[in-house]
Amino acid sequence: MRFGERPRRKSTADMTQFFFYIVTAIFINSAGAARRSRINGTWLRMGLMQDEMMQSDQSTPSCLSLPGLTPGQSRICHLYIDHMNAVALGAKTALAECKHQFHGRRWNCSILDDVSVLGPVLNMGSRESAFAHALAAAGVAYAISRACKDGQLSSCGCSRMRRPKDLRKDWVWGGCGDNLDYAYKFTQTFVDITEKERRYKRGTRAQGKSLMNLHNNEAGRRAVIKNSKVTCKCHGVSGSCSLITCWQQMATFREIGDYLREKYDGATEVRVNRRGRLQLRDPRVRLPTAQDLVYMEDSPNYCIKDDSIGSLGTQGRICSRTSQDLDGCNLLCCGRGYNTLNSTVVERCDCKFKWCCQVECKTCVKSLDVHTCK
Repeated sequence: MRFGERPRRKSTADMTQFFFYIVTAIFINSAGAARRSRINGTWLRMGLMQDEMMQSDQSTPSCLSLPGLTPGQSRICHLYIDHMNAVALGAKTALAECKHQFHGRRWNCSILDDVSVLGPVLNMGSRESAFAHALAAAGVAYAISRACKDGQLSSCGCSRMRRPKDLRKDWVWGGCGDNLDYAYKFTQTFVDITEKERRYKRGTRAQGKSLMNLHNNEAGRRAVIKNSKVTCKCHGVSGSCSLITCWQQMATFREIGDYLREKYDGATEVRVNRRGRLQLRDPRVRLPTAQDLVYMEDSPNYCIKDDSIGSLGTQGRICSRTSQDLDGCNLLCCGRGYNTLNSTVVERCDCKFKWCCQVECKTCVKSLDVHTCK
């Protein structure tokens, strides 16, 4: 398979054909609408209102009330309205994980007060954009897979994944595993439609950015599958383990975030050629796989506040005076130096339980030095 072509993944024939018909119908009906309509931000905004959606009196949200959906996504919403709470949870989980992974870096995945959530970063061809797209796709795949397992969705249930060939014959393959196959196909349909319903001139930067997004979306979905594992549980009297049941289970989303952050650090720079395909910027570099992230342009340094690139700057950010890593004052503050503020913290300490039924604590006073970038 040549780089720049969409990586394919085998699935059950009936599910693949089913989603193919859906995507084809939605694509035909929404391509013109996407050109005529002004897209109101990004579907990631659903993650910011997920708590509100769950606390609503309605068990499922109205598609008209969901922000940032493209015409194609709106049609998918009407077909799979019960999936939208899981999509919103996936977006919320992805945004929270993004902030965790980059909390000590110059770009710290700050949520901006605009319709794009992450600002112009999403529209750039940078490593940060690659990571954000991959993590968002992974978040939706993760949430949909778990929602299937928990019986929250009408069109899917527990995983029907085949028994692994290397599983011991006397172990039972069953239980209720995470439905990775269904989640993969649904996420591919919902997330990728934002790129597929648009038309770009072949070989342009816009087309290259779209191909880049599709590649990184795929890498995010595959990260969920790649990090899943077979989990087994013993059954029997007094822990005798007379019966062992095994199923497929996803890793924690923190592990998936760590995995994608490593892919971010090792991302490959690409460009679009005249034939409308992605190719390596430097032919000496190893060809990326479908699991790797790709980007098209170098990242800004994010040192100074610049709304045009979504940079909040690092002034006022807390840094570590002793760290030599990216969260250290030297790197995080971009060589501008830092201020030190001494603060006194009063807290409870040396707590002990006293029968019955009190907890007695001492009062401790600590002096802390807080360093912030100039």
